[in-house]
Amino acid sequence: MTKLIRITPRDNVAVALHPVSKGETLTVDGVTVTALEDIPQGHKLALSPIVEGEAVVKYGYPIGHATAGVETGMWVHTHNMRTNLSGEEEYTYQPAVPEVTPVPAETFQGYRRKDGRAAVRNEIWIIPTVGCVNDVAKKLVADNQDLVSGSIDGLYAFPHPYGCSQTGADHAQTRKLLAALARHPNAGAVLVLSLGCENLQHDQFVEELGPYDSDRVKFLTCQEVEDEFAAGRQLLEQCAAYAGQFHREPIPVSDLVIGMKCGGSDGLSGVTANPTVGAFSDMMIARGGSTVLTEVPEMFGAEGMLLSRCVSREVFDKAAHMLNSFKDYFLSHHETVYENPSPGNKQGGITTLEDKSCGCVQKGGTAPISDVIGYGEAVTAHGLNMLYGPGNDLVSATAMTAAGAHIVLFTTGRGTPFGAPAPTIKIASNSQLAAKKSGWIDFDAGPVADGEPIPDAAQRLFDLVLQVASGKQSKSEEYGFREIAIFKDGVTL
Repeated sequence: MTKLIRITPRDNVAVALHPVSKGETLTVDGVTVTALEDIPQGHKLALSPIVEGEAVVKYGYPIGHATAGVETGMWVHTHNMRTNLSGEEEYTYQPAVPEVTPVPAETFQGYRRKDGRAAVRNEIWIIPTVGCVNDVAKKLVADNQDLVSGSIDGLYAFPHPYGCSQTGADHAQTRKLLAALARHPNAGAVLVLSLGCENLQHDQFVEELGPYDSDRVKFLTCQEVEDEFAAGRQLLEQCAAYAGQFHREPIPVSDLVIGMKCGGSDGLSGVTANPTVGAFSDMMIARGGSTVLTEVPEMFGAEGMLLSRCVSREVFDKAAHMLNSFKDYFLSHHETVYENPSPGNKQGGITTLEDKSCGCVQKGGTAPISDVIGYGEAVTAHGLNMLYGPGNDLVSATAMTAAGAHIVLFTTGRGTPFGAPAPTIKIASNSQLAAKKSGWIDFDAGPVADGEPIPDAAQRLFDLVLQVASGKQSKSEEYGFREIAIFKDGVTL
């Protein structure tokens, strides 16, 4: 059993693929080392002496510096290292854009919408414009499940607490996000549910939505009808009649948009699960498909892995602006940019934000970065896209769905049950989690720690994604777990 991995030859630490006991002597990448203390799975062991103030190097990049002298074989973690990060940086474009060798695209069994877009689900969505009608939306879903028949895959509502008592950018972001969800191709039909007196008025929503098919999108303002449940039933019947027209047919994977997210990460996330997703992303892009990488605060400290891959100076400038504007967001709230990782991340072996970021961006693979898009904006470029959004699991997964992601890949070392509006595939970084939480986990990347080549794991994942795109339910879908969360920055009136 291989117990240690040195991710790149430049690293002065190795990662424990399995627990290492004090006194155990191991060889990794030609270096023989004796553990001076117990090293938990996912944690770091020094491969050479590191003096106080010297960089700790993992993934080939500094992930912080030693706060005390570290001997070969010692455990390297929060007790003897800390971050190098501070505030904004001036980035320089030094392009090294990789070439992509095209591969013929396989097909999946999906839905072709009237506007030409592909979909992997044919659902009816109820989207409240304001939190006051959340329970109305939930009751409409519960009372009208009989409409789920034929080719209709489900009827769902997406409650949230916003749409009123918001001003400025927050109000605009809520409006933009909800309209983007209403446009999502996985929704065969949509009922937009309003109260009537909220800030987010009907005409504002329609303006934000832009041109739409009135057979596909219906509107109900509860204050304008005597019985919102009877009126809602009539509109949902019309939605079902429209959505029922669509049936699965062969569609090339080049039409897919796949979101990539990590949460509840551990020290193996950047070694097993995230590189597997990165290799999957490269496979998708070679086939003409699109992938989405977000969690901007978890790019801090790993920018060198991304920015040189921007396809143009224009894309680089957008990426650099996105990174620094997110840092300014932190600083404007008098918060440090490195207030991360979480307690669970640290327990799993992630020490600093750079450590977390370098593991996080492994999901982006090696392909060129085609575009950078804002919150609530849609993916329009084939290839790897960077999306403005926070690291928070629900907020960022919602943002990826709003950007058009048909499916969200979610890697985790600790486990989490939630699901985005789009089918959410949970990928375990370690086999212990996959076995323990089999009701949450769809895919086990743990075998990579025991020698499975990453391309083989990526092929397994690719096959699963095609199955889910063709109708196989993810674990969170089986439970009916679907949530949205909206990015908020301002006052509540």
